[in-house]
Amino acid sequence: MTASQPLLELVRGSVTEATHYGSIAVVDSNGHLLYSHGDPHTVAFLRSSAKPFQAIPFVEQGGVEHYGYTQAELALSCASHETSQMHLDTVQAMQKKIDVGEQYLQCGPHLPGDAAKLREVIKNDIRLTANFNNCSGKHTSMLAFAKMRGLPLENYLTFDHPIQLDIRRTLAEMCMMNEEDIELGIDGCSAPNFALPLFNAALGMARMCDPRELHQTRALACQKITSAMSAHSEMVSNYGEFDCEVMRVGAGNIITKRGAEGFQIIGLMPGVIRDRGVGIAFKVTDGDKSSMNNNLETGARVRPSVSLEILRQLGALNETQLTQLAKFGPEKTLKNYAGLVTGKSRPVFNLI
Repeated sequence: MTASQPLLELVRGSVTEATHYGSIAVVDSNGHLLYSHGDPHTVAFLRSSAKPFQAIPFVEQGGVEHYGYTQAELALSCASHETSQMHLDTVQAMQKKIDVGEQYLQCGPHLPGDAAKLREVIKNDIRLTANFNNCSGKHTSMLAFAKMRGLPLENYLTFDHPIQLDIRRTLAEMCMMNEEDIELGIDGCSAPNFALPLFNAALGMARMCDPRELHQTRALACQKITSAMSAHSEMVSNYGEFDCEVMRVGAGNIITKRGAEGFQIIGLMPGVIRDRGVGIAFKVTDGDKSSMNNNLETGARVRPSVSLEILRQLGALNETQLTQLAKFGPEKTLKNYAGLVTGKSRPVFNLI
C-alpha cells in the first residue's frame, strides 16, 4: 500500500524549507474510488469532521421537530464554532428550548476562536463556561437527544450510552463498515470519536450528500443536515473561516467540515462533478496545527490550501469561485511581520 505522500511545501528563496505529507480519498456514493493520493485506506480519527454524522440519529428520530430547532440551531449542532457572541446566543437559545442548563455539558471550556470575543474575554476577565467550547452545540444536541428519549443525562458521553450506540451504528451504516471495525477514542471535547479508513469516511460523506440509496427517514435527515450547514455556514465555523466561506461560495453544492489533527471531509452534491454525490476525505500526517496572527485570527497552514487544490483539480470550483477564496490558497505568498515577501506555500500533488 502506498504510504503518505507530499501534499504541500513551503519554499523560501529557491529552497524547499518544509513539506507536509498526507493521503487523500475521493469516492462517489456508489462506493467507487475515483481519485486518490498516498494511501486512501489510511485509518484516521475523524475528530470534528464526524459531527454531521453524529447529528443524524437525533434528526432522523424527530429531534428537530420535537424542540422546534431552526436551521441555524441544527447547523450549530454540526459545528466547530468559534464562540462568537452569535454562537453563544444560539447555543443558549437551544438550551432554553430543551430546558437543560449548560452545567450538564461535559465538554469543558476553552478560549474563543473569534477575535472580538477573545478580546472581550481578556479585557473583562470573563469566566469561561462550558458554552465556550467549539463543540457546545454538538453536546447540547446530544443532551437534547437523551432527554427526548427519557435517557439519563449525567453519562451521555459514555461509549455504551444508548445515544452513543445509535451514533456509532449510524456512522457504520453510512460509511458501509462493520461497527466493530471502527476504532474508538475520546475526542478533545470528551465525546466518543471514531477512526476509520479515509475511503469509508469519504463514502459516508458522499452518501450524506446523495442519500438516494438510503431509507426515506435517513435520507430526509441527511438532507436537513446538509441544507442547514449550507444555509448557515457561519454557524458551522464563523464568518471568514475556511469552512464557512467555502460553503458560502459553493452555494449549496459543497459541504465541508474540518477536524483536528489535519483531518478534513468534503461533500459534493450530485451534478457538481458527477451525477452522483462525491465525498472527499484527507489526513495531514503531521496534524496541521493552527496558528494565530497579530489580529488574533487563527488558521491552518495545510488543509485550506489542499482542500482548494482538490476542488480545483476536480473542477468543483470555477475561476470566479477560486478567486473569491484566494486568501486560503491553493498557492499563497508568505510574508514576514515586516511585510516582506519571504516565500510561498503550494500544493504538490496530482490526484490519480
